[in-house]
Parts: sequence; C-alpha cells; structure tokens
Amino acid sequence: MTTTPIHLTRGDGKGLAQGTLGLWGSTVIGLASTAPVYSLVATLGWVVLAVGAQAPIAFIVAFLPMLFIAFAYRELNREIPDCGTTFTWGTKAFGPWVGWMGGWGVAVAGMVVLANLSQIASIYFWALFGLSFENNDWRVILVAVAFIAAMTWVSWRGVEIGEKIQNLLLAIQYIALAVFVVAALVQFFAGTAPNPTPFDLEWMNPFAFTSWSGFTQAVLLALFIYWGWDTCLALNEETKDPKRTPGAAALLTCVILLVTYVGVTVAAMMYAGLGEDGTGLGNEANADDFFLAIRDGLLGPFGWVLVVAVLISAVSSTQTTILPTARGTLAMGVYRALPAKFKDVHPRYRTPSFSTLVMGVVASAYYVGMTLVSDNILQDSILSLGLAIAFYYAITGYACVWYFRRELFTSVNAFLVKGLMPLLGALMLTYAFVQSAIDMWDVDYGYTVLFGIGGTFVVGIGSLLIGVVLMLVWFLFPRAKRFFRGESLNRDTPVLVPDEPGDLIRSVDGGI
Repeated sequence: MTTTPIHLTRGDGKGLAQGTLGLWGSTVIGLASTAPVYSLVATLGWVVLAVGAQAPIAFIVAFLPMLFIAFAYRELNREIPDCGTTFTWGTKAFGPWVGWMGGWGVAVAGMVVLANLSQIASIYFWALFGLSFENNDWRVILVAVAFIAAMTWVSWRGVEIGEKIQNLLLAIQYIALAVFVVAALVQFFAGTAPNPTPFDLEWMNPFAFTSWSGFTQAVLLALFIYWGWDTCLALNEETKDPKRTPGAAALLTCVILLVTYVGVTVAAMMYAGLGEDGTGLGNEANADDFFLAIRDGLLGPFGWVLVVAVLISAVSSTQTTILPTARGTLAMGVYRALPAKFKDVHPRYRTPSFSTLVMGVVASAYYVGMTLVSDNILQDSILSLGLAIAFYYAITGYACVWYFRRELFTSVNAFLVKGLMPLLGALMLTYAFVQSAIDMWDVDYGYTVLFGIGGTFVVGIGSLLIGVVLMLVWFLFPRAKRFFRGESLNRDTPVLVPDEPGDLIRSVDGGI
C-alpha cells in the first residue's frame, strides 16, 4: 500500500507521545529516579560518620544547590522545553562543544548508576531467599542483567506504562519508610530502642560542624541522594503542559526529598544513636547498609519489609534512569550531534526506540565487563558518579545565567530565579566537582589504585575525557558538520523542531 508522508509540524516535536504525563506523574517519575530508600541505605551511615550529629543539617545544606539548579532547569524549560535538557540548553547558551559534553555527562551518570542499581537489586533479590553471594558471582550478574533488560523493555514500551508501574513501586517505598519512622519513634518513646537519643536542635545548627573536610564529604555524599529529579525535565515533551509542568514537578520533587531524608535521618538517630558499636549510626560496619543492620531489631519478623523496599527502590530507579539518557541521545540524534539512528521513535509507543535499547545494551555490557575485570573498579566508578552529576548540573546553571543574561535586571524575580540562584548553584557544584576530584586523587579514597593515583579519580575524570575523544571523532563525520558549525542547533533554533523539516516524517498509517 502506498502511503503519503506527512512532515512533522512544530507541534509534533520529535515524535514522542505528547500529553502523557501530568504534574503528579512527572513528580512520581522524578522521585522514583532518586531511589529514596536505596539512597538512604547507601548514604546515611557514611554521612553520620563524616559529621556525626550534624547529619540532618548536612542534608539540608546539600539541598540548596539542588534547589538552585532546579530553578535553572525550570526557567530554561519554560523557554526551551526540549528533551535534550542540558545538551540543548548548553548548546544554545555556549555553543556545540559545551552542549555535547553536557549531554555526555548525562549519559555517563546514567550508565554508571544503572550498573550500580542493577547490582544492588540483584543482591537484595537473593537476600529475600536468605542467600548471599560475592558481587561478581554469576548469579548476581545474571539477575542484574535481567533487571536491566526488563526495565529497558518497560521504558521502550512507553511512558504511560512506566508511570503506572512507578506509582505502585513508589507507594511501596514510602509505605516502607513510613513504617520505619513510626516503628523507630514508637520504640524511642517506649524506651525499647537500642540507644534512645532525644532530638536536639543542635542537629540543625549549620555552624556546629567541627571539620571542614567532614562537612564537604557529607555534602558531596548528600548531593548523590538528591540526584535524579531532573528526569522530570527530560520528559518535558511528553507532559500535558511542557513549559510549566516539568519545572513544577522538579521543584516539588526536591522539596519532598528534603522532608523525606531529614525526617528519616532524625528518626534513625533517635532510635539508634550515634554510637560506634552495635546498631549505632557511628558504627562503620553498618555504614554500607544501615537498614540491614537494624531491620530485625526494629521490625522483628517483618524485617524483610526493608529488604523488599530497597529491592523495589533499586529496580524502580533502574527504569527511570534509562528515560533521561535515552531522550538526551534522541535530541542529540535529531540535532546531528549523534548518528541519525538515535533519532528513531517507535511508531506505536512513541518512545526513543533505538536510544532506549542502546542504553540498556551499553549499561549491561559496562556492568558485566567491569564486574568481570574487577568489582573494585566498578565500585570506584560508582564513587566517582558525583563528578559527572556536578559537571552537567553546573553546566545547566551557568547556561541559565548566560542564556538569560539580557533579562536579569528587568525585575527582581528574573534576577533571583534566572541569575543569582542558578549561578550560586553552579558555583557550589563546581566547588563540589573540584573538591571531589582532589579527594579522589588520594590512593586511599576508593578501592583501587591506577597509575599511582586513586582509581576513583582515574575512572571519574577518565570517563569525562572519553567524551572529549568521542566528540572529536564524531566531529570528523559529514553528518556532524552542521551541528559543530552551529547550524542544526543554536540560540535561534525553534523549540521542539527537528534539525531540518524532512528529517522526521510520519506516514498516514502511523509509521515513522
């Protein structure tokens, strides 16, 4: 049958399923991306070891750069609701080279965290059956890859089905956290907690930190647990109000996370105290998984609830982490920053089909390869994740200030939300990046030593430098010329329009 191709119009954008998500759906996906239960499990103990009783205020201080950058995302999204987010905004503000590296930062962070989340999901899956294996055991690897494959399929299948699944998974996570908080407080007030510690306002004193290095370490750790809220913005072209809903969802997500993390931290401190032995939060043996250390004492025969919550949290975030990276590479394909295949959209599900599948395959290959070579190097790559996060968040903050530079002094509100706050957030994250890199140089920082320096530094900085190499290689291809000359994407490129009118066509039978 002969079909008549129809050029996509400005309203068709990149061919994604428009009008799928509302404010609540976007917020749910933003929350799920941060994996609140797992993030607390992986971070709380280490933050307490770094700053002791100042852990709650450390989470609040770390919230500030996230909030400031969230405003940058909101303002840029109102002007440029493009699923490429940092890639698109960085290119419009600073040109193709900075924009390409911003997109690479998003991709690196997604790939590394997918490997981590799938491994955690697999470990907790086996823990449900009372089994424990080494991280590089074939059974752990097999189940981890299966989780990546399953969540890649969900992401490929469509945002709507993903949203429905995430509603359920997020509800389970927050029910588990509520059970944890209630049980901890009940035992505290009943005097049956292992080390009842009354709440002290000093826990919220930002001037009570006794060690600058401990303070910076705690804030850097806390930055990790907030990361992921920007998934709301990567789905902007698929929301019911692309210019407003994603930004509102991002801010709402950040606030909910702040309340969650501070509330759980305070309850944990009141229940377990800060002791260096037993179930105390100051016990380094509990730092990798505080919930695992206290689950039986806190919930007795229902301790498995916390295991299920961590498993679900990791699986949930595995799916939502695929979304922003796939849409980022979709945008890069549309604007000629990547091969044309990356701009393929599934004709029925309206998802970035090729980009999603590539994300799943690359994450699986990276995870299996790193695990088989050395699980310690994999762990170092996870520790270095903060570098990629701080890198592309900072680019977004600076891009906001520069893009709106002519509007900053038109009103107080414009100065604050388009200038001052994004700039402060970007500067904070730049400092976090530099300080992290300095700390990671130390051979004692992570699990490995490479080339006589900390393996975490080599992996973290090296992964960003690989992006520079790939960018230069892509520069040599004919398709890349229009992008690097600033023709396919620049400040004046219309919002939601392919790089050229004939690039995306839709047949009357629905094929693309």
